[in-house]
Amino acid sequence: MAYFFSMVFLLGGLNSFAGTGSVSLYQADSLFAAGRYEAAVNAYEFHLNHGYKPTDPMLLKLAYGWEKQGEVAKMLYYLQVYFDRRPDEAVLKKMHEVAIQNNLRGYETDDLNYFYLFYKQYGLYLTVGLALLGTYAFGIFWMKHRNREPSRRRHKIIVLAYLTALLLLVNLPEGYQSGIVNRDRVFLRRDPSAAAPVADVISRGHKLNILGSQDIWLRVFWNDGLYYIRKDAVWEI
Repeated sequence: MAYFFSMVFLLGGLNSFAGTGSVSLYQADSLFAAGRYEAAVNAYEFHLNHGYKPTDPMLLKLAYGWEKQGEVAKMLYYLQVYFDRRPDEAVLKKMHEVAIQNNLRGYETDDLNYFYLFYKQYGLYLTVGLALLGTYAFGIFWMKHRNREPSRRRHKIIVLAYLTALLLLVNLPEGYQSGIVNRDRVFLRRDPSAAAPVADVISRGHKLNILGSQDIWLRVFWNDGLYYIRKDAVWEI
């Protein structure tokens, strides 16, 4: 499995920014290169907690460093953050393999994940193409209106449905959010209340699809059902 992270060492030189704190990011890179993964990832996370925006190489180093320490949940978290930024089928398969080995759910290489992967890779081109097609259709309607030519009702309905679908497609990624459970024995409740019945108990590392929030609760999709989980029990992606 370590072969997947070989790119970390190729990209390492790009992440030499020196930050604040007792250990600079340059020194953290040196610790990582020396195989001192615990010290390196702690230094990286210190800077992340103080507002530093992680680079792609840093995310891969964090994932690799936590894997070397046996921290599967944190490894998957940083890989998921990297995947959302740089969608790659190899990353998706890596998460799926690790999840199977550790009996974790939510990382399946199903149609939804592949659709999300496809959209992240080619969504801009698809959106531009559909927008140009819609502009062309509106141009035709405008020309007919200017020339006082009638437009069929069926054509108007088709164009309206097309624009509605385009709007949904453009906003789809904004509504897709996931999170990883960050502790063991977390209760999934049927309502956003500590007094609500417990529907299931899940452990650290499982990934959930987040559909919304209410106060201190997240509304999540799990095992074909909708439940509530405390925000502090989830690392939101």
